Amino acid sequence: MGTEVSHHYSWRDTYRGMSSDNIKGLVLALSSSVFIGASFIIKKKGLKKSGVSGVRAGVGGYSYLYEPLWWVGMITMIVGEAANFAAYAFAPAILVTPLGALSIIISAVLAHIILQEKLHIFGILGCALCVVGSTTIVLHAPQEREISSVKEVWDLATEPGFLFYAALVITLVFILVFQYIPQYGQTHIMCYIGVCSLVGSLSVMSVKAIGISLKLTLSGTNQLVYPQTWAFTVVVVLSVITQLNYLNKALDTFNTAVVSPIYYVMFTSLTILASVIMFKDWDRQSPTQIVTEMCGFVTILSGTFLLHRTKDMVDGPAVLPVRLSKHADEDSFGQEGIPLRRQQT
Repeated sequence: MGTEVSHHYSWRDTYRGMSSDNIKGLVLALSSSVFIGASFIIKKKGLKKSGVSGVRAGVGGYSYLYEPLWWVGMITMIVGEAANFAAYAFAPAILVTPLGALSIIISAVLAHIILQEKLHIFGILGCALCVVGSTTIVLHAPQEREISSVKEVWDLATEPGFLFYAALVITLVFILVFQYIPQYGQTHIMCYIGVCSLVGSLSVMSVKAIGISLKLTLSGTNQLVYPQTWAFTVVVVLSVITQLNYLNKALDTFNTAVVSPIYYVMFTSLTILASVIMFKDWDRQSPTQIVTEMCGFVTILSGTFLLHRTKDMVDGPAVLPVRLSKHADEDSFGQEGIPLRRQQT
């Protein structure tokens, strides 16, 4: 009888764990991935169209701002980001962020259908590994820390550990922007994506703070009177502008099927790292849960590595000559495909 009661109780606990807030966060995060995944394709179509008659974004041009199709993609991304923003107000970052894996699949499939950017079988396997790794992280995500005021979030953000992380991120961004991007931006995808991901990890923490602030305000506890709310807002605005600028450059320069997963993995990894430092998520987890989450990270990174190593097999013949003529002196581009071809024979 005791066993039966215990079994019944465990099922109740399981269902209680999926609160209405978690369900809302889950639905919002999934819908966000759909919009963002589609926006990559729409924006790239707009970038290609504007590049025909104007200066390409990849070489510093802004002619895409006059292209209606690019703005459609921009609006689609804004809708996706708004849904993502709302998701952070209901669910923990370590749960919401990995669900962006869905945008990889949507982006890759649409790129294959619409942009004729052929996705190799190894690319499909890479996408699958990203999803498996993300699912592992989601299933073992910690419970969200209870926050009762935006001032509490500010206190967490001004602790020495997170201040050191923020200072390190800002330093790396300046190094990438002023030293590496002018020389290697057109040939190394990690330059643009690195800036987007590093800045993005700080923006998510600020988005989380604003989301909590708005949620508490709507429930009757006004948080808009605190200067901390507006400080987090300024950080979000500056971060989003920076991310969009360098993401446009990455999309215009490199294959969409490669940009999406690499951006996703770096952004997710750094965001979860920032969340662990700021909200101390791992303090509330067992070693088994932490190790399982790390296995999820390794799985995601394996998928991204596979996509990156097969990017020369993804491009169709119509795209490759343009890239090769631009970077004909790049030894790494030609060497990258050699090991894979040997394995196939």
